[in-house]
Order: sequence, then C-alpha cells, then structure tokens
Amino acid sequence: MAAPVTGWQAGAMASSTSGSGGTTATSPSPTTSPAPSSTASPSASGDARSEAGGSASGASAELAALAEAVARRRNFAIISHPDAGKTTLTEKLLLYGGAIQQAGAVKAKGEQRKVTSDWMELEKQRGISITSTVLQFDYAGSTINLLDTPGHQDFSEDTYRTLAAADNAVMLEDAAKGLEPQTRKLFEVCRLRRIPIFTFINKMDRPGRDPLELLDEIEQELGLACWPVNWPIGSGDRFRGVIDRRSHAVILFQRAERGRASEEKVLSVEEARSSGAVEPELLEAALEELELLEGAGAELDLERVHAGELSPVFFGSAMTNFGVRPFLDAFLELAQKPTPRASSAGAINPIGPGFSGFVFKLQANMDPRHRDRVAFVRVCSGRFEKDMTVQHARTGKAIRLSRPQKLFGQDREVVEDAYPGDVIGLNNPGMFAIGDTLYLGPKVEYEGIPCFSPEIFAWLRNPNPSAFKSFRKGVNELREEGAVQILYDTDQSKRDPILAAVGQLQLEVVQYRLENEYGVKTRLEPMGFTVARWVSGGWPALESVGRIFNCKPVRDAWDRPVLLFKNDWNLNQLQEDHPELELSTVAPVVSGVEPITL
Repeated sequence: MAAPVTGWQAGAMASSTSGSGGTTATSPSPTTSPAPSSTASPSASGDARSEAGGSASGASAELAALAEAVARRRNFAIISHPDAGKTTLTEKLLLYGGAIQQAGAVKAKGEQRKVTSDWMELEKQRGISITSTVLQFDYAGSTINLLDTPGHQDFSEDTYRTLAAADNAVMLEDAAKGLEPQTRKLFEVCRLRRIPIFTFINKMDRPGRDPLELLDEIEQELGLACWPVNWPIGSGDRFRGVIDRRSHAVILFQRAERGRASEEKVLSVEEARSSGAVEPELLEAALEELELLEGAGAELDLERVHAGELSPVFFGSAMTNFGVRPFLDAFLELAQKPTPRASSAGAINPIGPGFSGFVFKLQANMDPRHRDRVAFVRVCSGRFEKDMTVQHARTGKAIRLSRPQKLFGQDREVVEDAYPGDVIGLNNPGMFAIGDTLYLGPKVEYEGIPCFSPEIFAWLRNPNPSAFKSFRKGVNELREEGAVQILYDTDQSKRDPILAAVGQLQLEVVQYRLENEYGVKTRLEPMGFTVARWVSGGWPALESVGRIFNCKPVRDAWDRPVLLFKNDWNLNQLQEDHPELELSTVAPVVSGVEPITL
C-alpha cells in the first residue's frame, strides 16, 4: 500500500450606532504620521532602529501564531438526503468532541433531550433541521467548525450558501439507499466549488446494499473516485466493526448506554482471529474484500482529495456510535485546512496580516426574547479581534464590531478573537446582506453568493391591514436572511409580495415564523408556476423582444426582471420564439445596490 501523500493543494476558488446590536458604523478617518525630524540624535536613531527591529519581530511572531492557528482548524459541512442521519451524525461528532455530554435522538420523546443543533421550535416539533447553524468544538488538538445545514430538500438553497463558507464536505449516505436526489444535487454544488468530499456510509447496523456496490455507484454516477479508509466487518445486525485500511487494525464496537460514546476494542488481525472476538466468517469476508480493493491499484493521494477528485470513504452507524470516532480521527488528518479564496484582489491567503471575511447567512430571532438578528461571517484571512473596526465593502463605511459571538445552536458567548476557518456571529441592525465582505487594509471583495431558481410561487396575503407594519418588518427580515426569495408584481399598485421557494415547507416556515415571531397571520395563494428564469440583459433586453406569451414577468428584490412559467414546455417555446433573449437559472450577484423593501 502506498504511503499517503503529505502535500495539500490550496483550493483557491474562486456614525450611526445600534443601541442593542453593539455594531457601530463610522466614517473612515484618515491617519497622519508626524514628519521625521532632521535633528535626530544618534541615540534617537539607535532607538528607532531598535523599535523597528522589535516591531518586525513582533509582526513575525504574530504571523507565526496565525499560521499555527490556521493549521489547527478544520471546517466542514454535511450534505445528505433527508433521513440519511445527518442530525444524528452531527450530534455524535459533538459527543466525541466533548462539546456535549449526551446526544439526543432526532425525534425527542419523553425526557430525552432535544437535538442540540436544532434551535427553532418547529425543528424540534418535526424532528428535522430547517435552518443552518454553526457548531465549534475542540478535538485532539484541532478546532473544528461544523457548519450544520438543513437536511430537508426544501431548504437546499440555505445549504448552497453554507457550502460557500465550507472548506470540506462530508457526503452522508444511507447504506440501504445509496445515492439519493438531494445528495446528487448538493454534490454538484461541491464540485463547482472544488470542495474536498469525505463519504460516510451510514446505517451499517441495518440491512443494506453491498459495500462494493455502493462504491461503484458513486464512481459511476458521480465520476468521483473512492478510497475506503476503513472497511466494514459484517452488516445489519451482524455489523461488528471496521478494519482500518492503512494500519490494518481491527476496530470492534460494543453498544454503550444510549446517547453515550460506544466502547471500542482495537486488535491486530491475528489477535482478532485468535481471540474469537469476532465471527471468523465475517472477518475473513472483510479481509478478502480488502484484498480486492488493494488489487485495484488505487492510492490515497491527498492532492486529489483536496481537489475534489478522490473521496475517502468511511463506514459506520451514527445512531449506535459505531465508526464515528475513527472517522473523526482520519478526517482531521486528511481534511483540507483553510485555503486561499478568490476575490477582487486575487486569491487571498488566510495567513495574511489583514483581516477579511464574508457574510454567508443571516438569521432573525434566534433568541425571540431579544428579537435579535445575527449575521454569520466566515473569517477568511488574518486575525479577527473583538471591538475591531473594519471596512464594509458594499457601503464603504467603517463598522466597529463590539459584540462578536460564537454560536452553538441557540447558545452563544462573546468571542475575543477568531481565525480563518472560524465562523462568528455579528449583531445585525440591518446593515449586512448575504455576500457582504468585511476587511482591513487594501479593499477586497469576495465572490458573491447567487440566488438559485425557485420552483414554487404563491401570493402572501395579509388579511389584517392593522398588522401591516409587523407584516412588512417580518417579510423584509426573512428575505434578508434568505429564508425565501421575494418577488413583486410589475404593477406596483399590487403590494402583496410573491414568495418564491424551492419547496413547500419553505412557505410553511415563513408563515409559521410570521405568526410566532412577528404576530401576523397570513394566507397563501398558489400561483401555478413551476419555473423561473432571470433575464440576463435586464429590462432593456426584455422590452426589446416586445410582447411575450405564456409567462408572467415579475421583479425580484433588486428590481431585475424574472419570468415565471407554468412548465418547461412554455419555457422552451419562448426560447424558440426569441432565441436572442438570454435567460439564466441563477440570479447574477449584485454588489453595491440596496434591495427593494416591502
């Protein structure tokens, strides 16, 4: 077996104060330096040289500390189809990382705890994740940032945005079902961003498909080469453990008390044979399959892993804790550290003197008692410090960040500093938008996060005119955080917004939150459209083709034309009639333009 490659590939991808938020915007103030004195004494010159040397030494020490902090960080998101066990795996990783003492079941019953990563009441009621959050914990000398994403396919756009902040992705599969539609869709997003993908085949304690068949499906259908880091011993009710492919250690699992870490026994192959710790036929079958894998000639190449071309594969069961710790240990060894990111100033190295980061998510009312609004910022370069004043690229304003927070589900604490790969929460009194860049030093602006094509459209009616103020506030804030896209009729006398979403559950959540967080009951009226396309050339391009049929022109929040179609046939018909009209499934990124509000 070839030794693992040690190199890694940098995947370059691309004055008003809020009384409650603690975020202050000020006008940039120029700094002046005193003119050098022409009568400086020799001793003064020596002092200056000493100070310069000390300054250089201090800067070097700061960069060394920054490099060490970056090397310790691992950042990842989990992608999966609903019910593959994403929330369960998330909690078990937190359990092994010591972030929680006991994991709760996905659907809590009786005295069981609610899922740590799910904070919204609707999530707890339905036993699903429908928002993104950030979970940071330390394990084996590393700091891990787990970007928890919605598991339900109706919230895939929230997952797209979160993947923009991830350095690695864990693709979670059900051993019985293999690849599923949502997994395929999210994999394509990872491929576009060249994100390294680690595969965890879950639910091995239940009847499932042959492991070799599952690997072949990934390679054939996704074009992603696989390298199993461990191999299962048995499956279903005879799943006993795994064989580590690199060390050839046999790791056997024993069930532990519910919600606790499983007990593991590590043996050599010969010890496993002689001790009778596992049924001989299961062990020999697993070893034979490993021989087949070795004969295939594939090697574990970290450059290919970090380029998103080769996926390390793990087997286990999140519900029973089998295989979770071996996965976490290997992931820390193989995963990509925070990498350079594409920007208007070129690729930005994380180990640079100037802080920079971008907003990838907004969330309102995570703490309903305080009616707060939080902006999630991925730190990309330099060291972030509490109370630092940064530049806001979109508005050009200087903003003092006085209350940065580390979020753990709904819990939070004030942070003093953060490093590339970390995610911080900033109180948002309405000044941040998804995709905004914050920076120190020369101006830099990271690539924006586009809007994806929705598939369900409905008028949102407010039957109570006296509640219009709350209705307007709720709609605007939920649009800001990306809970749903908002469209408007081209007839500006029609003030009711159009909700545009990927799935029906998104619309239900908006109604639920408007009622529970803003005190407004609403009514939805479906519109009967299933396809949306942005007009690439804007309003002039749309006006140039004259009258169009079988579609409805509307405006998005940035006053760009969007065409709604009942089906793909109507879309194709328009494209045949007007081939000069360029349409896009993804909205272009907007910079420096304020969105329309209700």
